[in-house]
Amino acid sequence: GVSHVLTLALQELSVLCKRDVNGVGMLYELLRSRWLQALLKIYECLQQYLGKRPDPVTLQARALSREVVELLHEAPPSGEVKELRRLLRSPHFKAALLSAHDTVAQKDFEPTLPPLPENIPENEEAMRIVCLVKNNQPLGATIKRHEITGDITVARVIHGGLADRSGLLYAGDKLVEVNGVPIEGLEPEQVINIL
Repeated sequence: GVSHVLTLALQELSVLCKRDVNGVGMLYELLRSRWLQALLKIYECLQQYLGKRPDPVTLQARALSREVVELLHEAPPSGEVKELRRLLRSPHFKAALLSAHDTVAQKDFEPTLPPLPENIPENEEAMRIVCLVKNNQPLGATIKRHEITGDITVARVIHGGLADRSGLLYAGDKLVEVNGVPIEGLEPEQVINIL
């Protein structure tokens, strides 16, 4: 995937960097940057999701069922044709199963993120909105209060945990809000309870 190509490019650039070729050092640092690594990880996850996402063959299964019943009237009569016609006409099949299929097929189950505030000053630090769904599994990260600023930060990201697999949280990241709750002034233990 993209991460493998990036790893190969970094290996080539490290050789050029040792030869002191113009601009290679800057390019090398750019490709090693955490934000680019995270962005590529997100891209690969999205590509996997799009590849696996099941799409309905039709959004109107009820209408298709009616067409099949009409076509079966023209088919030579047999036990299988009569059985299929009976099944397709049954109220349970038409009302429950096909109606549920059509309802689900027309819904959009894509995740939605809240809009970014419009009044962010230009000199404001870059902020990421991270959405992790835990599903009763641990976050895979520890938090602490920064000794100088007093901010709550990510102390450590545990290898293989949810935070590590997502590629969205890093040690040193400052937490501003958790589950819609501002955490300024809270103790780390209180933040853990919100998580």
